[in-house]
Amino acid sequence: MALSGEVCVVTGACGFLGERLVRLLLKEEKLAEIRLLDRNIRSELIQSLDDCRGETKVSVFEGDIRNRELLRRACKGAALVFHTASLIDVIGAVEYSELYGVNVKATKLLLETCIQENVASFIYTSSIEVAGPNPSGEPIINGNEDTPYSSRLKFRYSKTKKEAEQICLQANGDLLCNGGQLATCALRPMYIFGPGCRFTLGHMRDGIRNGNVLLRTSRREAKVNPVYVGNAALAHLQAGRGLRDPQKRAMMGGNFYYISDNTPHVSYSDFNYAVLSPLGFGIQERPILPFPLLYILSFFMELLQVVLRPFLMFTPPLNRQLLTMLNTPFSFSYQKAHRDFGYSPRYDWEEARKCTTDWFASVLPAEIRSINLK
Repeated sequence: MALSGEVCVVTGACGFLGERLVRLLLKEEKLAEIRLLDRNIRSELIQSLDDCRGETKVSVFEGDIRNRELLRRACKGAALVFHTASLIDVIGAVEYSELYGVNVKATKLLLETCIQENVASFIYTSSIEVAGPNPSGEPIINGNEDTPYSSRLKFRYSKTKKEAEQICLQANGDLLCNGGQLATCALRPMYIFGPGCRFTLGHMRDGIRNGNVLLRTSRREAKVNPVYVGNAALAHLQAGRGLRDPQKRAMMGGNFYYISDNTPHVSYSDFNYAVLSPLGFGIQERPILPFPLLYILSFFMELLQVVLRPFLMFTPPLNRQLLTMLNTPFSFSYQKAHRDFGYSPRYDWEEARKCTTDWFASVLPAEIRSINLK
């Protein structure tokens, strides 16, 4: 069911996923208005939307997502909120109070605002990391939403995303001020890749410094299934359409969904190689150190971080949880999303890889110059 005539809010609208979702909404839906909420709205983004906005009004709400008045103005008269905004931190570089404030407190405040302003539907962008892997590195291969698993999360980022997701799902069915009911669901994308992905960009930079050889941080057998950003955005759009259909709304409300596509199952390191090898990058045959030694080294770096914290902000490049995540087979099916709201990937692996590689080819010369200057 189309979203024609609706007013939609996208938080994190200038982010990697948020921007792709905004463009998709403008291209495929005749919305009355789309509201972009982000801490920093890039003027070039707004200008670039002119050619695809059609009759849809594009409004900018710039500021801190923890600002209650900003949220009230952004949500007033809206029918649907896509909440993609969050702080992502897998190496412990962000203070926990900041991480918790943005990822948890802001989500709760946004939900409260939706109830006050009678916003009927709320879609939360969660993460595969709320599922795990757990510190023991227990694998899941092609799991689903009913696969039993003891996550025992240690990452601060993972824990805040999990708590925010729970708050979102528990709000399903809450009464709105006008007597209606709020419907919520959460989408758990796999590792999202595509043009502009800052994590792949970081691996490319490390490879340049290493003589155009990518570092291997994950074993070949630790296979995961990344999802292309275009397919992740499409899943959000289709979930939004689903919540407008009374039957699907009743089925989807209060549920989470894994979002993957048909990207081949491969380790994180070998995925980076698949995307960047056409640009002339090689990859290490094996990690610099065996996994057990890297694990012990990570422990001591974490210990050093704690000791130095009162005097110095030291952020280890690797920690035990990140190392476990990179070296655990952990993959999930999107079939429940397909059954409940019709999600099917639009971009196949070859197209997604080409688009991603082409974008990195376009920025490679500037990255080389930047690194050489340093």
